Amino acid sequence: MASIQKRNKKYAVVYTYEDSQGNRKQKWEAFDSYNEARMRKSEVESQKDKNIFIPPSSQTMNEFLDLFIDLYGVKKWSMSTYEKTVRDFDNYVRPILGNMALQDITPLVIEKYYRDLQNMDSAVNKIHKTKRKVTTGTIKTINKHLKCAFGMAVKWDLIAKNPFSSVEPPKHVYKKREIWTSDMIIQALEHCTDPKLAIAIHLSFACSLRLGEVLGLRWKDVAISDNDIANDDAHIFVTCELEQVSTNALKVLNDKDVIFTFPPRSPHRSYQTATVLKKPKTLALMLRDWKEEQEKYKEYFGCEYTDYDLVVCFEDGRQCSHSVIRSQLKEVTKAAGLPSVVFHSFRHSSTTYKLKLNHGDIKATQGDTGHSQADMITEVYSHILDEDRKVNAQKFDETFYKNSGVGVDQQTVKPQEVDVDSLVNALKSNPDLMSQLIDALK
Repeated sequence: MASIQKRNKKYAVVYTYEDSQGNRKQKWEAFDSYNEARMRKSEVESQKDKNIFIPPSSQTMNEFLDLFIDLYGVKKWSMSTYEKTVRDFDNYVRPILGNMALQDITPLVIEKYYRDLQNMDSAVNKIHKTKRKVTTGTIKTINKHLKCAFGMAVKWDLIAKNPFSSVEPPKHVYKKREIWTSDMIIQALEHCTDPKLAIAIHLSFACSLRLGEVLGLRWKDVAISDNDIANDDAHIFVTCELEQVSTNALKVLNDKDVIFTFPPRSPHRSYQTATVLKKPKTLALMLRDWKEEQEKYKEYFGCEYTDYDLVVCFEDGRQCSHSVIRSQLKEVTKAAGLPSVVFHSFRHSSTTYKLKLNHGDIKATQGDTGHSQADMITEVYSHILDEDRKVNAQKFDETFYKNSGVGVDQQTVKPQEVDVDSLVNALKSNPDLMSQLIDALK
């Protein structure tokens, strides 16, 4: 089946196999120690006995990743996932592992790879000229995709087992994002001078929308008629979202899931990205006012108005990008003197606020926010605002410890204040009481 032969200071495991064309070939694998060679010999013999032996292959990681992206990624990934995953492979996987043979990727190689990756400069920060290493969050994402890729390699009989199943990536501690309370949001809106940003904040907070969903919302998906408002049935339909994606991803994925691609601002320039379009009564009235404002803009701009039917857009109808809203939010945050937040935090604030209103009805909140899993809601519920925790503690203290008279929070009885003048007058009017008091104090 297999044998071990010593060559100089090395130990070689020698065995025969049939290649993909059915030709019989001999393979020599060299190891530094006899124990390593013996373990490999046992592994080869065991795999052959179980008919799971994979013939040696010179296919490199670069070649395999190309195959994986073509056969799996194009079919399974969304535009944004395709773009980010390919970028991560190009920046962090190919430079280190790209030239290695696929079958040479072992758990030990992966452990060393993750160690080296943590000492590597982040590709993003090469652009921004800031010194920052690859984060554990990025490594966790890379591990997820490579584990999936090697799982497909096992399925395609390219390797015998998935080495990533035996390796844990560096522990990633999620940093809790700052969120605003409802009072903070009101304060921010008071400092907001741009109506499209105000509408975007209202939509995200009241309807638990993501920024892409806010910017992709069209008037035909908004129900704010007189009957809708009178019957408390004003609502929106989330049918698409606005994304900025690379033109290469659009081409490779053949416009997958794309409803509409906005034309470039300048038809004479070559662009690497393209923009695509992939409930309360008070808000309904705001939307109606905003729609009336848009009608005035349409009349003002005339034929120069580009009507995409978007709720949140520029005065001339052009689509509003994510970066514009984020930039305006930073300005409002600074003007209002509030903690810095990302736009997605309004969705978290909305979820938290609704959980408070419905007393923790997770299922109802899940249906409103559109989270795919209830545990996503419980994660948000876990960071209910600190002032609410203080109120809960105070209520608990007042209702339990005050009545039970036990525990560390047991309240001591405060002595009643004595009215000295009344006591003196009582003693003067009753000499016997004075005598009893003197006797008691002896």
